[in-house]
Amino acid sequence: MSSELAGTGRAAAGPTPRIPDCPLARTAQTIGPWWTLEILHEMFDGHTGFESIGRNLATPADVLLARMAALIAKGLLETEHGSANPRDRNYRLTDLGRSLRPIILAMAAWGNHLLAPQDRSLILVDAATGSEADPVLVDRWTGRKVDSTGYFFARGPKASALISARYPPNPGAASQHSVEIEEQ
Repeated sequence: MSSELAGTGRAAAGPTPRIPDCPLARTAQTIGPWWTLEILHEMFDGHTGFESIGRNLATPADVLLARMAALIAKGLLETEHGSANPRDRNYRLTDLGRSLRPIILAMAAWGNHLLAPQDRSLILVDAATGSEADPVLVDRWTGRKVDSTGYFFARGPKASALISARYPPNPGAASQHSVEIEEQ
């Protein structure tokens, strides 16, 4: 059974999530198989040619063609104008594809935290300073780290019955709405 990627109008492979409006399920459904992250990582590293990506990932051409087509169907990649032969094409990330970079960086950092520094095979480095970077997730408005008990999930304005039954209402929704109105 397949479904639509919520809010994108694009088809998604795989089963329908148990709670269709869950943002975690939507993210997992969009990313899909592990190889999505590998291909996107190659793209973020500047490898945009089919042959280059296939060589770096040691992926057979027919398998890579199918995977690239799946990522195009999900709206994560698009082809650049050029060759009619898919093996000679260059690809580029869409805005949706580029928006996954922070997730990939956070996943890599999480994986590195499981290892001693001397055992890490790949690290994120600040291009300006050459220092190893340690990405954290912060609230855009306050700059505070959100991985503490000071933050919790609350249902949003379009929450389904399943979400509403599990999560509390947002206690700041009324005040947040008035702030948005004042800013307009």
